[in-house]
Amino acid sequence: MKPLLEVRDVTMRFGGLLAVSDLSFEVTPGHAHGIIGPNGAGKTTAFNIITGIYAPTAGDVLFRGESLAGQRPSNIARRGIARTFQNIRLFRDLTVLDNVRIASDAHARYALPGAMVQLPAARRAEQETITRCLDLLEKFGLGDAAYERAGDLSYGSQRRLEIARAMALQPALLLLDEPAAGMNSAETLKLVEFLGWLRDHFSVTMLLIEHHMQLVMTFCDRITVLDFGKTIAEGTAAEVRSNPKVIEAYLGPEDGHE
Repeated sequence: MKPLLEVRDVTMRFGGLLAVSDLSFEVTPGHAHGIIGPNGAGKTTAFNIITGIYAPTAGDVLFRGESLAGQRPSNIARRGIARTFQNIRLFRDLTVLDNVRIASDAHARYALPGAMVQLPAARRAEQETITRCLDLLEKFGLGDAAYERAGDLSYGSQRRLEIARAMALQPALLLLDEPAAGMNSAETLKLVEFLGWLRDHFSVTMLLIEHHMQLVMTFCDRITVLDFGKTIAEGTAAEVRSNPKVIEAYLGPEDGHE
């Protein structure tokens, strides 16, 4: 099976700082691929390169066999890559529905001039977008909150809304930046179940950064481990857990958890 995403010998320098060095990995369609490592290992930098926020100093990123080099983040999103952030980035003063509509409008079929004068085709397309967004919110357990202010939701619901907004882009690849951040063990267990449902229901491939080892080891099909911007291990959860370099750099010798 051809990889959905290929990161090939990517290096990222910020002046004299080497953030990522010769990073290479592949993400298989339908899999959940985890990236772990200590703080400052280059994980978020890798995400920013994949999504076009940074242009790599060297190397290339291929999605569906085509280079993403020089692509704007908006174009990369339209090609089928969506992401969430460690710190939730919602439009807190807008409604839950409008947060999702903003993303869904990227796929709207009506043209801007028609939308501005509210031509019938534009009105129909707008109503279809609203219906589609409400259906998506219902699936995410947020249907009853559609017209509430996003900032008034609980933390867990805000996290679900951020993922729902990303899914409104209809991505083939979903990048999750520490989805379990701020959650306790019980909430993280529910998150694992939710991500499994998300992957199966939407047939979406996932690439995630996460510090919570229970989530990574339980959910991910394959794991890449970074340290100081370099890959020190890659494999299944069992292979990574028993790798001496990973134990020394990250997991620790005691219980295998951070």
